Amino acid sequence: MNPASLYHKLNDLLGLLGGWLRSPLLLVIRLYWGWQFFLTGKGKLAHLGRTTEYFASLNLPAPKLNAILAGSTECVFGLLLLAGLGGRVVPLPLIGLLTVAYATTEQEALHSIFSNPDKFVTADPFLFLLAAVVILVFGPGKLSLDALLGKKTSSGD
Repeated sequence: MNPASLYHKLNDLLGLLGGWLRSPLLLVIRLYWGWQFFLTGKGKLAHLGRTTEYFASLNLPAPKLNAILAGSTECVFGLLLLAGLGGRVVPLPLIGLLTVAYATTEQEALHSIFSNPDKFVTADPFLFLLAAVVILVFGPGKLSLDALLGKKTSSGD
């Protein structure tokens, strides 16, 4: 057997394995990060005074309204992400929220994205953003409420 043929067989086998693991991986990402979004939003809402003060210190307009909107968005869309309901639409407001977080609380990390990528990827919003982008790109997977309700969940599913 020549090396090219062996490579193609191994590649095909790994592609098959990856296909089987796609939905369980998307489930784990949705469960963990959906819950983390919910908890973060719940914390913002439970301590609205502190959150409002923090937002005011960042010079955000209407800090109380923005605190309520941010916390509510994280709670509601975090639970929808966790459940896999709303497919690729649900990550969009979360991505928007995280973009604002980078622009307001992590400006140095944002400006260092190319010059010092470690600073960007170790900033607090990064893993939340990565999880939301993964679900946007691949959909919620077959192990989701969308799939249970018969909605198209992702390409290849």
